[in-house]
This record gives sequence, C-alpha cells and structure tokens, in this order.
Amino acid sequence: MKNLDDLKAQQPDQGFQFPGAFEITAVGKAHAGIEERMPEIITGLGMSVLNGSLRTRPSSEGNYISVSVTFTCPSRAMYDAAHAALRKDPAVRWTL
Repeated sequence: MKNLDDLKAQQPDQGFQFPGAFEITAVGKAHAGIEERMPEIITGLGMSVLNGSLRTRPSSEGNYISVSVTFTCPSRAMYDAAHAALRKDPAVRWTL
C-alpha cells in the first residue's frame, strides 16, 4: 500500500484527482450494522480504509445513522464502485 503522502494528483489544479484519499458517508437504518459492514465493503473492492477514520453520527430520533470513512482510491471508476456497492446494502438509504 502506498503512503498517503506519496499520492500525487495528476492535475493538481483540477477537482477530484486520482489516486487519492476520499471520504464517503453512508446513511441508513440505525442498529443495522452499517458501521461494521462499510469498511468491509470498501476493502472488499480492493481499496484501503484509513485506520481511525470511521465516524458515526446518529439522527436526533435515533432511527438513522450516518457513517463516514476515509479510503484510498486509485480511480474514478473505483470511487463510483464504492458508492454503488454501499447503495446495494439493504440498510443504506443513500451515500454522500
């Protein structure tokens, strides 16, 4: 695995640049285990979740939870695949 400091944007003055480290958030039903499955889904696609990057935030009523992780991603196609894989999980309502 590459060191995060070694990842260099191909065009530094442009928007999303790959490879890079990106944050992804999944929002879904609380108590459905999204916080355990989300890193597994990302790593199952061959990408690495940065240690200590997982954050959770419950909704005010406690019915939903948002889970965020930062992961290294080699390409836009893999970034899109991460969103698609998370959206396939029945407990996930949407991704950001």
